[in-house]
Amino acid sequence: MFPETIVPARLFHDAGSLVLPCWLLLLIAPRWRWTQRVVTFVVPLLMAALYVWLLLAHKPVAGGGFGSLNAVAVLFSSPYALLAGWVHYLAFDLFIGAWEIRDGLRLGISRWLILPCQMLTFLFGPAGLALYLLLKLVMRRRFGAEESLA
Repeated sequence: MFPETIVPARLFHDAGSLVLPCWLLLLIAPRWRWTQRVVTFVVPLLMAALYVWLLLAHKPVAGGGFGSLNAVAVLFSSPYALLAGWVHYLAFDLFIGAWEIRDGLRLGISRWLILPCQMLTFLFGPAGLALYLLLKLVMRRRFGAEESLA
């Protein structure tokens, strides 16, 4: 679709390489104090910096925007804008995955029950979040917890 340019292709690879170890930390060492620090602060901050740089350093495509599906398609016709969108997904999905495990452990939900939610969040973002919120609702009703949904 795009002519292969070294910078976007390399940044795409590097962004994925940055978040994958974070997901592994969430899966194998969710209670380790450095897991939450790295996964909810350090890496999201790096991803945010890359995202902002991509937005500021590259001129948007004429006719691109968020007003219609066609305008979004035009916007993402730039490899830099598409990469910014991908970085957005990576950062937010990771942040949500970290919140799911932190929130679930705080509520006493088994990490083994949270694991499918995290896997789905890793692969399909909002679907994993929806599964976690349903799990949280079921666990609250099952154990009569007085926790709010927040």
